[in-house]
Amino acid sequence: MDDLIGTQAPQLRLTEAIEAVAYLERAVPGLAAHRLPTSANVDWSVVETELGTAVPADFKLLCSLYPTLDLGDFIRVVAPIPGQEEAWVQGVRDDLEIVAEWCEEGDLAVPVYPYPSPGGLFPWATSLQGDLFLWTTSPTGPGDWAVTVASRNGGWWHYTGGMVQFLADLVTEAVELWGLPSVRAEVTWSFDRDAESR
Repeated sequence: MDDLIGTQAPQLRLTEAIEAVAYLERAVPGLAAHRLPTSANVDWSVVETELGTAVPADFKLLCSLYPTLDLGDFIRVVAPIPGQEEAWVQGVRDDLEIVAEWCEEGDLAVPVYPYPSPGGLFPWATSLQGDLFLWTTSPTGPGDWAVTVASRNGGWWHYTGGMVQFLADLVTEAVELWGLPSVRAEVTWSFDRDAESR
């Protein structure tokens, strides 16, 4: 595993979740067509109690408006399903085991650790090729969590904006792609709960 490549910052960090989601909808023109007909009533108190931490507001808003999505046949953001919050938490725990292995196996000059270690890495998405997208947690709260990208190619880097803004900056290439491919600004798959229940 390679060492830290660097840190990138957005030109202007969007701190309001609604601004970040609107920015992503502009960056991915077909995204709004995948909006849920009614807001998903995820019980975030269950999620956050099970995890032992709050999660960022932009993630919560994205998951209340949209189902699980793939962007550009590359990155999958899994949203909790109302009534199945504990299953989503179990998926996070499974991903945390992968993160722990990644942290242990790396010979890093700057050591990293999985959540719940202070400043620990918390997974929020994966690529279909094995890249990890994480939050670097902060004791000041989820509003200050940065994005950390762990590329399957071994390099890793930070982005100091929120995860929804990161997605928009990723597909528009407003960030350097450091170890990642170009990602088309389109939804290439979304989870249809109604189809799954038939």
